[in-house]
Amino acid sequence: MTPEKKNQRRLRNLALLSLLLLLVGGTFAFQAFNQRAINDRIRENIPGGRVHDYYNRDTENKDVFVENYGNVPLMARIRLSEFMEKRSVGDTDFTPIVNGTIREQVDTWTVMRPSENNLNTRVGDSAAFNTYSNLTFGWNRSGQDAPWFMPTFNRDNQDLMTASAGHARDWVTSTATDGVTDGATHPGDGTDAYWSSGDSFDNSGPVWPGEEVTHDAAQNLQQDRAPMTISQWAALPNNLKVGNFWVIDHQTGWAYWANQLQAGETTSYLLDAAEMTAAANAIPGEYYYGIHVDGQLISPDRINDFLAADANFTHHDDLSDFLTAVQTGSIDNNWGNPGPEENVQPDQINFSIMAPGTIFTMAGEQYRYLENQGGGNHLIIRNGVLGASFNSQNDRNNQWYSQLSLDVQAMVRPVSDSFTTGETGLGSVIIDAGFLPENLHEFPEVVADETQVDLSGTPRAFSLSLADVARLSGSDRAFPSNSERLATGDSGWWLRTPATDIHAWNVFPGSGGLSDGGARDNMWGLRGTRPALIVRQ
Repeated sequence: MTPEKKNQRRLRNLALLSLLLLLVGGTFAFQAFNQRAINDRIRENIPGGRVHDYYNRDTENKDVFVENYGNVPLMARIRLSEFMEKRSVGDTDFTPIVNGTIREQVDTWTVMRPSENNLNTRVGDSAAFNTYSNLTFGWNRSGQDAPWFMPTFNRDNQDLMTASAGHARDWVTSTATDGVTDGATHPGDGTDAYWSSGDSFDNSGPVWPGEEVTHDAAQNLQQDRAPMTISQWAALPNNLKVGNFWVIDHQTGWAYWANQLQAGETTSYLLDAAEMTAAANAIPGEYYYGIHVDGQLISPDRINDFLAADANFTHHDDLSDFLTAVQTGSIDNNWGNPGPEENVQPDQINFSIMAPGTIFTMAGEQYRYLENQGGGNHLIIRNGVLGASFNSQNDRNNQWYSQLSLDVQAMVRPVSDSFTTGETGLGSVIIDAGFLPENLHEFPEVVADETQVDLSGTPRAFSLSLADVARLSGSDRAFPSNSERLATGDSGWWLRTPATDIHAWNVFPGSGGLSDGGARDNMWGLRGTRPALIVRQ
């Protein structure tokens, strides 16, 4: 090969090597400038609510509820007032059944105020109407879902007009009190169940005040419980104090929705019917009867508007706590009871309102409230553990019980002297994430071992069964999570259910998961017995 060709080859090889180095280098050296994205939105928070009043004087149906057509939550209250006057045959003038009330002056009408424990019995001046009119509160039809309604077409949140249908007369439209003048602002004839699934209404024109659009029928919220007075509300377990139902302050007559009304939601019925009695229909001559519906809606940050002094009545003492619970979505578990660290005697505790999982201290011992078993019976458990193995736990429970205050022992109910526990076998029960057994039904004796009062037994302390813990675990229950099952100091505790002749079920220390692998004779520092009691109040 000539020197010239060698030089050419060398140059070619260097060029290829340089290219290869460039290619290899290119896989490591990288630059990408200005890769950008924007995620944004403009949202206008628009509050909007409308009181619906569907009334038919022929059928005596009257449906009163509140719709939130805006995009932010609302709090709602409604107050009813009544007026009635009679005129005998031959008389010229009517006489009101409540002195000082005037038909044409709605502000003088009598506020509907129920008795403290019965919505169907009015008190004070309002009691005059008990003879002549029956009001049906709430909505309940056996085997039926919640009713349907037509959403409002009027979405002007500055307009105080109601969605009045049938013979209902909106006050903005007409202030007539003659029993015949029309004043409807919303479609429908006011009869019961006028709207149903699949119905729609085209408001082109418009036919009724509001937007010229077509709306489909929508469904009211199902009531969680019937309307009640605020005293009855105070007696509910604390975990049930916020929900989809109406609460009436019987001192002022204001009925409050016991939950924030979310965007697009509509309350259940406050009122379902207003029916005249036989006494009214037997009046010689004629009578006039009317109901005035006053609705007020606020955003949840304005609860002080609902707490402002009433011109004629005094708010119930619990109203502030009620409104705060609605505003925040819950009430403190110890509401109406001493705090968890306050050491009190049994007669200072109201078990009936305790929420599952509430911690309280009674006669020097701290407990967790587990459940209301009915009949005045309540299941509670010590919040800490006592040193014991599975085999010695019964003796340790009995020893602890014997040292309890006599006032506490006097409340304790009898349970079986010996439990039929059954046995699962090791590794036979499938535990979902250590929390709940999935196939416990495969062990009939184990499933059946749930602790209840047994009048043939003895008042005593006992250990919970696997079936007990499974029943008490879950959302809104005494043990909503694994960690909530742990005793103080993250301690585990024995159940009374055996797995094998040498193993037993327990709540595992540190995690709170269910374990069937504990050796029965072990005395571990972070595991012991956690005695439970059924007490009666």
